[in-house]
Amino acid sequence: MEAIVASETFRNALVGGSLTAVLCACVGYFMVLRALAFASEALTDIGFAGATGSVLLGWSPFFGMMGFGLLAVLAFGSLNNRLRGRDVEVGMVLSFALGLGVLFLSLYGRSSATHASSGVGLLFGSLLSLPGPLIGILLAIAVGVLFVLGALFRPLLFSSIDPEAARARGVPTKALDFVFLLLLAVTTAVGIQAMGVLLAFALLSAPAGAAHKLVRHPLGALLTAVGLGLAITWGGLALAFFGPWTRVPVGVYIASFSALIYAVALVRDRFRGRLEVEEHGHHHEREVHD
Repeated sequence: MEAIVASETFRNALVGGSLTAVLCACVGYFMVLRALAFASEALTDIGFAGATGSVLLGWSPFFGMMGFGLLAVLAFGSLNNRLRGRDVEVGMVLSFALGLGVLFLSLYGRSSATHASSGVGLLFGSLLSLPGPLIGILLAIAVGVLFVLGALFRPLLFSSIDPEAARARGVPTKALDFVFLLLLAVTTAVGIQAMGVLLAFALLSAPAGAAHKLVRHPLGALLTAVGLGLAITWGGLALAFFGPWTRVPVGVYIASFSALIYAVALVRDRFRGRLEVEEHGHHHEREVHD
């Protein structure tokens, strides 16, 4: 056990996973407030297309994800409020990007068995094989994104909760929308690099969605999302390295914990809603009797 903890593989996975968890939780909280979950899923598939296209050309998949993500932000910027919810335009972009990614992956995988294995890594992530130089890049990106979020926290929160009122107060909501899409695209690229295309969305949405249902105060909910994201990631790493089924990919544990935590938060939120309705009804009856 001591040898595992001292290994570079474990350290890189722990640091990379922690950075990814914190980043996804913070950006994911605003994603939930803005109802951009479907757009985020589209960005994940767009990142997949960028990654597979890059490796097909012999480039780093990370930079392909970033490049395609930035192009998607420019395209999404023209959709405005249609990004919220599950609009048809976003769905068409998602489908096209997914198809393009599958095409690139098929062309890349046909060349050799090693390429096919790398393609699978793009789908399911490479948290247990993150190289040291990439950890430095992830750290720089996380610090940059969190700094921007901290600087824009109040106006971004205001425009996320009530965009009409924020616009009436003179808040530059369009500029904030564009900046947040950039942050979401960068975070998605980081999540894909660590967790893979199929699992990045779980870490981006589940901790933030659960925190939004568990805690009403914005700052408290944001910190709760960070705590849940770290707990999910650390729990997945602990089982992947020290659990009875060490051959199970760490992403499976992370996705399972994410689903479980969100389900618990959903049940608790509905139970609390019933209690509030019942208490309101009892209070109303007492006022009538009085």
